[in-house]
Amino acid sequence: MLERQFNGKRVREGRIFRGITITELAEGLGVSKQMISKYENNKAIPTFEALFSLTRILRFPKEYFYEESVEVKTGNTYFRSLLTTGKKDREMQHDRVKYLTIMRALLEEYVDFPELDLPDFEEDKLEDIEEVASKLREYWGVGDGPIKNIVYLLETKGFVMSSINLGEKTIDAFGSHHEINGKQYYSIILGNEKRSFFRRQFDVAHELGHKILHDPYLNLDDLSKEEFKQIEQEANDFAAAFLLPKESFLKDVLIHPTDLSYYKLLKKKWCVSIGAMVMRAYKLGAISQSSYQYMQRSISQQGWRQVEPLDEIKEVKDPEAMKQAVELLIENDYMTGDEFLEKLSQHYGLSLFRDEVEELLCLDKGYLITETPIIKENIVSLKARTVRAVNENEI
Repeated sequence: MLERQFNGKRVREGRIFRGITITELAEGLGVSKQMISKYENNKAIPTFEALFSLTRILRFPKEYFYEESVEVKTGNTYFRSLLTTGKKDREMQHDRVKYLTIMRALLEEYVDFPELDLPDFEEDKLEDIEEVASKLREYWGVGDGPIKNIVYLLETKGFVMSSINLGEKTIDAFGSHHEINGKQYYSIILGNEKRSFFRRQFDVAHELGHKILHDPYLNLDDLSKEEFKQIEQEANDFAAAFLLPKESFLKDVLIHPTDLSYYKLLKKKWCVSIGAMVMRAYKLGAISQSSYQYMQRSISQQGWRQVEPLDEIKEVKDPEAMKQAVELLIENDYMTGDEFLEKLSQHYGLSLFRDEVEELLCLDKGYLITETPIIKENIVSLKARTVRAVNENEI
């Protein structure tokens, strides 16, 4: 039997996944930063004690550091986040969305998911964002009315989606393009920190905008701050145009364009935040600049930047497809939770702890625990005449 080889790349991958610096990891292991670098570049192999500390600090199974993941061609990750979000916080999420896509590939061996269904847009036509949004609505057959649940819509169109606790309030969502075994995927992870259905609608549409408008292999590190702002604005413009189609939204908003109380009614209908609708109305020319500025001041004064009216009436819609797939397999005895984790490790080179997998797949905590049937092997038993006596007393 061949001895398994330590995979130093997994040290770096796991360290970035957890947001831990080389210095922090070195201090935790009680070694030098140079030694961590040697581990990551396969120039040295950790001792048993160091490996044990790695698994504890980075919170990955020992097998994780001896595996070679299935080949995944990964595009850049587009974030719905503040410009102040640091590079470290962004880097932490790159492999999270990749791991989700690997799980999708495994599940597709057993479950039929909708295929990724998007029209082909000519590159020179992407500049007209209003037209692109309209064409996508037409292609998907959703008309010009409100999108009642964009998470559900994208899952029916083959997008891979999850919703998790990111522990980072500056990131609302992120997504990226992947290719596994020649198949194309686009995966989106939503943050659970801001639990507003209406804001989530826009977050998802923003990520959809990146998929439609922007090159999946564009090197974002090469962009200037102004160029980065531009692609973010394009994604925002697409989200607004897709969720609030020009003609039908204008027809509604022009009834009372400057009355914030009226926007509460529009929020119920269009399933989009008041802030996003006011911005859309301004950009469409339904309200003047002075009216827009006054409305923005009113929104701030009333505290609507954090929580808007009606936010509490609508339950946040989390992704369902991946969760349903696992439940189908387990409830119908195709495999146990342990077998799922084993296949993820052996077939796709990805060993993760159960709770991490459950979170990425939107499963209830503990769902993948495999219950071991209790086999009773009694040492003693009732005598035959005792059983007879009991039966006679019952007659």
